[in-house]
Amino acid sequence: MNIGIYIYKDVEVLDFSGPFEVFSTANRFLPDEEKWNVSLLSNNHGAVSARGGFNVQSDYSILSHPKLDVVIVPGGIHEPEMTNLKSIDWIAKVAQEADLVASVCTGAFLLAKAGVITDQTVTTHWEDQSDLKAKFPNLTVKSGVRWVDLGGLVTSGGISAGIDMSLRLVEKLKGREIALKTAKQMEFDWNEDGEVL
Repeated sequence: MNIGIYIYKDVEVLDFSGPFEVFSTANRFLPDEEKWNVSLLSNNHGAVSARGGFNVQSDYSILSHPKLDVVIVPGGIHEPEMTNLKSIDWIAKVAQEADLVASVCTGAFLLAKAGVITDQTVTTHWEDQSDLKAKFPNLTVKSGVRWVDLGGLVTSGGISAGIDMSLRLVEKLKGREIALKTAKQMEFDWNEDGEVL
């Protein structure tokens, strides 16, 4: 199974590194034949300057990568990405092909811009919920939850909520025992305050 996490200029560091850590830690508890391939993807294969000047290397370009089973779109300073048609078109395309699509924080704006979410119940960072409602009025934006699980689509609140959501994804994909082992290995107090619809 291939899990792809999209990164871009000024992406929030924990938005992508938190999920990466969850999936790579979960791999320790999976048999070799079930281990996930977790990769970072960017517009152009190479260095990306994340929020706060944190530099990270992507594994693939969005134009050349393996088929993705799970796609995660993190948040950050997302406004420039909203006008990047190359990225938005790619998100729309891979979301149709993937089994599971998730966003962290303001990544929900990018999913909405790409038409991946249109009239569903979703969540995002508490500070951006009113803006998401204003820009995409057909969405129902849920407050007071760490994540919203619609089956093949999961959105989360901001930054550290992406870790809680990623543990939820591990639970969905590999079962509760693996998710609990992963949280324990990370010494992370898993907040399961999400909503399944």
